[in-house]
Amino acid sequence: MCDTCGCNITPGNAHLVRPDGPHGHTADGRAAVEVLQGLLGANDHQAAHNREHFDDLGVLAINLMSSPGAGKTSLLEATIEALGTELRIAVIEGDLETENDAERIRAKGVPAIQIATGSACHLDAHMVHTALHRLDLGSIDVLFIENVGNLVCPASFDLGQHRNVTLLSVPEGDDKPAKYPVMFRAADLVLLTKTDLLAVLDEFEPARAESCLRALASTAPFLPVVARRGREDLAAWLDWLHTEVAAQRARRGTGATLRPRIQPEGQSLPGAAHAAGHQHSHGHGHDHHHGHDHDHAHGHPGHRHPHDHAHAHPDHRQTHHHPHPGDAPTHVASPDQPGAEHPHALGQTHPHLRP
Repeated sequence: MCDTCGCNITPGNAHLVRPDGPHGHTADGRAAVEVLQGLLGANDHQAAHNREHFDDLGVLAINLMSSPGAGKTSLLEATIEALGTELRIAVIEGDLETENDAERIRAKGVPAIQIATGSACHLDAHMVHTALHRLDLGSIDVLFIENVGNLVCPASFDLGQHRNVTLLSVPEGDDKPAKYPVMFRAADLVLLTKTDLLAVLDEFEPARAESCLRALASTAPFLPVVARRGREDLAAWLDWLHTEVAAQRARRGTGATLRPRIQPEGQSLPGAAHAAGHQHSHGHGHDHHHGHDHDHAHGHPGHRHPHDHAHAHPDHRQTHHHPHPGDAPTHVASPDQPGAEHPHALGQTHPHLRP
């Protein structure tokens, strides 16, 4: 359970954090809901800047979401093998602990950064931005962000990605889109995984799963895939991926961008609504300068230094080369831990990011 998405506020305890409730204000007098809204707004702001970095260099960023064990890492392994050198891929892995998934990706010869979230049930834009310091974005065509296994909270957080891909595995049951509408409404693509098990799990009906998806007014493609070695069936997925890569390259030429389907109802907070249409327009038709001439603390005693965050658009063409290649894990703090709260221009060197 984390303190950034509001998932610790339930219908059963919501009355406690209303303005007139016993926990409606923090120790310094601020409204508890206001604090959560501030974190969500800061996340959106950071996500917009992450997306600008991707767009500047023509990188397609895809957020992979599912329940634990639905096959996200296996899909990535099979995709890497199928594409070979056709596309340059990098991966950011999110789990509460271990670097198991990142090690599997690195074994395929692809750079992978592991984010250990501790108790956070989702990735956020700040964690992703910190991980980007470990990647050379100029040498990447597609960045896959494998989110924490969770069918709720990840759908409500913009990481700076362009597309959300949600996996539904056959062993989970065909009613998951109905049970977890926030997640499946957020999907730009739904992949039905482990379809090689349909022969033995015949109670799962793909048509019923898709019907549940369409009942949410979703028009997202619903594609079956098999990532199991020796039985791979990835053709439809790879065709979709190629189309999205081509579209991202075309957008780069026009200065356009693409936002994923973020689901603000997953961020619903009692007493106030986090604006569903809360858009940070960091369009590519204006210049703005974030003159942060004050010191930024990174959670390291005595380690303080000024940063000047200048972002000029559309001529934001700094070199995104990071001195520490993405072949080693990174423990990225959650937003409420030291060292994760300040965005930095990706061209800066941060030696404290070494594991």
